[in-house]
Amino acid sequence: MASVFTKIINGELPGRFVWKDGQAVAFLTINPVTPGHVLVVPRKEVDHWEQMDTATYTHLADVSQRVGRAVKEAFGADRIGTMIAGLEVPHVHIHVFPLASMDDFDLGNAQKDPDPAALDDAAERIRAALRGTGYGEYVADA
Repeated sequence: MASVFTKIINGELPGRFVWKDGQAVAFLTINPVTPGHVLVVPRKEVDHWEQMDTATYTHLADVSQRVGRAVKEAFGADRIGTMIAGLEVPHVHIHVFPLASMDDFDLGNAQKDPDPAALDDAAERIRAALRGTGYGEYVADA
């Protein structure tokens, strides 16, 4: 059975995409720990990150770094955190988010019902930052 992320990637469920390429996508999580919290996900469904081939993992790291720079710019963050937890959805994903303290790494602190307009705004801010840094060809349409 396809994971929820595969359904988002395939357009069966909605997603606020900020990045799309042939191997990976990035979209806002519906439960952010901080505004601008993005998930970088391979198109290929793999449950455990250590089981991915090195080329795919390297690509995800590269996309995470590019998206992280855009998130940092869009939100004026001092630091950007990344995390692979792998407990929520059985499909590899890298969390990329602005952080102010170690508490921001606690996914238990994620917003349960964030304002959809705030998520839309965050997505557009990240898209604009990606375009401004030369990655326009990968920026997903709203």
